Amino acid sequence: MSEFKKIIKGDIPVLVDFHADWCGPCQTMEPIINDIKAHYGNQLRILKVNVDTQQKAAQKYKIRSVPTFLLFKQGEIQWRSAGVHSRADLKAEINKVL
Repeated sequence: MSEFKKIIKGDIPVLVDFHADWCGPCQTMEPIINDIKAHYGNQLRILKVNVDTQQKAAQKYKIRSVPTFLLFKQGEIQWRSAGVHSRADLKAEINKVL
């Protein structure tokens, strides 16, 4: 958890993907997240947090459903949303904080 805190407080915005292996919508988001990662390169960090193995992080951020996305900038949550999102929607939210 300390490494997680260090990363989200950095200068580079961080998109955190709270997911689970058994989650169908999470699997749907996988190629979209990969595309986002390729598109933004070093401008954005992406952290994938499995809610089954990282329960403390899921509890801390009150994750009630997966996938849930949190976008951090210098440790502050700039955007939070649950469910499946299009590439365009995710890019629009990310562009607001870049």
